[in-house]
Amino acid sequence: MAEFPASPNGGPPALRINDLAFKIGTVNGTGSASANGLLRSAIFRMGIPVSGKNLFPSNIQGLPTWYEIRANARGHTARTARFDLIVAMNPATYERDVAEVASGGWVLYDSSWPLPRSLKRDDVAFLGVPLARMTIDNFSGSRVRILMKNVCYVGALAALLEIDMEIVKGLLRETFAAKAKLLDANYLAIDLGHDYAKENFDCPLPVRLAPMDGNRDSILIDGNTAAALGCVYAGATVASWYPITPSTSLVDAFTAFCHQFRKDPETGRNRFAIVQAEDELSAAGMVLGASWAGARAFTSTSGAGLSLMSEFIGLAYYAEVPSVFFDVQRVGPSTGMPTRTQQGDILFAAYASHGDTRHIVIFPADPRECFDFAVKAFDIAERFQTPVFVLSDLDVGMNDWVVEKLEWDDDYRPDRGKVIETEELEKATARFHRYLDVDGDGIPRRTLPGTHPAGAYFTRGSGHDRFGNYTEDSEPYMDVLARVGRKIEGAAAQLPAPEIRLREGAEIALVTVGGCRSAVLEAVDDLAGRGIEVSYMRIRAFPFHPDVEPFLAAHEVNFVVEQNRDGQLRKLLVAETGAEKESLRSILYYGGYPMSCHHVMDGLEMERVHSGSPT
Repeated sequence: MAEFPASPNGGPPALRINDLAFKIGTVNGTGSASANGLLRSAIFRMGIPVSGKNLFPSNIQGLPTWYEIRANARGHTARTARFDLIVAMNPATYERDVAEVASGGWVLYDSSWPLPRSLKRDDVAFLGVPLARMTIDNFSGSRVRILMKNVCYVGALAALLEIDMEIVKGLLRETFAAKAKLLDANYLAIDLGHDYAKENFDCPLPVRLAPMDGNRDSILIDGNTAAALGCVYAGATVASWYPITPSTSLVDAFTAFCHQFRKDPETGRNRFAIVQAEDELSAAGMVLGASWAGARAFTSTSGAGLSLMSEFIGLAYYAEVPSVFFDVQRVGPSTGMPTRTQQGDILFAAYASHGDTRHIVIFPADPRECFDFAVKAFDIAERFQTPVFVLSDLDVGMNDWVVEKLEWDDDYRPDRGKVIETEELEKATARFHRYLDVDGDGIPRRTLPGTHPAGAYFTRGSGHDRFGNYTEDSEPYMDVLARVGRKIEGAAAQLPAPEIRLREGAEIALVTVGGCRSAVLEAVDDLAGRGIEVSYMRIRAFPFHPDVEPFLAAHEVNFVVEQNRDGQLRKLLVAETGAEKESLRSILYYGGYPMSCHHVMDGLEMERVHSGSPT
């Protein structure tokens, strides 16, 4: 039996249940994604809150890739810097992988070949499993052997961490129910790894898993799939797009849902249109055309694509065409790191295109909000007749999260806003003017093409007056642009309110946005455990909700936590609220990986040292 390292205080390894993180280092293109998803799903079905972070390269295959799984009974599933166990499957990254395991932890590796002595650490236990030898002895064909080696390490981890094997095999049955040979091969591979670990190591490890009831009424889903489902429920029938990581899977999922739910039951004809355009600018133009014609239409892209769409974004803003843009953010500038996550498009989305533009932006923090905010985006776009941006990111969009089950209200009806129907046009005594503010709220009335001749109008991206007529005169131009500005400002109170947690007596607060939520809330709990009370606010929309500014004013210091170099959310708060600039301080991480609690805590420590504060 393998001997485990003692705990740092010299005693036996401490027992820790349902609070662990492990990392699997493999090679892109070897089929490890299925095996890693199997592990994550099995832990989820054991009732343990869990997260899986896929850190993959932007090439097709051959480069290193990692998958990180964190299980935590308290629901703290943000990415962590502490890994109790590393599965080292890629010799090219052995040195890095071994260095990342925590003191007192474990390294599982393929012992078909000897591990270099230079990698040995006295404070870490090395668990060698002859994975390659097992697959050579039991399977035929190089590709099958590569795939089954992954399943073997799943079996070994199941023994070491006490993952329920019945759940694992049940998941395999669900996957390969119609393919008996594949099912049998997977059963054999998983038993090989499990049995070897049981026979050669003291299983389970002191750091292990146990069934609990932490996932009641929850599901595992990624943000892009959830957003696509939200688009279907919202009544979207048109999507135009150009492929770009990490947003492509959103339209892929929408396509699959449309084939399931958007076909005429009698004729079988499609009741949707999904167009892969020649570029992002064309995709945006198609959205505007479909939306102007009365369809609910959207496009999904990332920052590089959004840049190319800016000309049509300006047209949608000034011509007041409802449209929805999903921006699944990645690392920039330029091509940047396409398969890494960031929040670098906040300022661009808020003011996209040239001239005086100011846009509605909503920020989901997880897949549940991707679903909910997709529906809100279409309603808001039509209510205010303007582009709406949903800013997700790669971590939220492409990784699976544990969230509450998605709920749907059968009584929901799309909010089409101020659309004048045929009957009202026929009864009208006054002539219809597209850009006339009849109600005094900045939102004009609109008609849909083909409704009635009395509702016809000419859509203009050039200078126009309140009657829709072309103009280059100052006063009528300023009149229209000022009204559009009032319209956007008036939307603030109807956008998603911030998530706020006030702590009595707290003088400092953590303010954040989007997918940073998990890391920041873990930091709030960590600080509370040290006797330091801090308040918390997560901004969910721009223009800022009326609740934002009073929260900022109530705290001496507001640390704005975000994932970009330039503190874009902080800059937006400085520009768009009356908050004192000195009261807003940045905590930034923009390295491309999902934010961790330690990024927040390290930022606070740096601020403490810099300010000389004893706390």
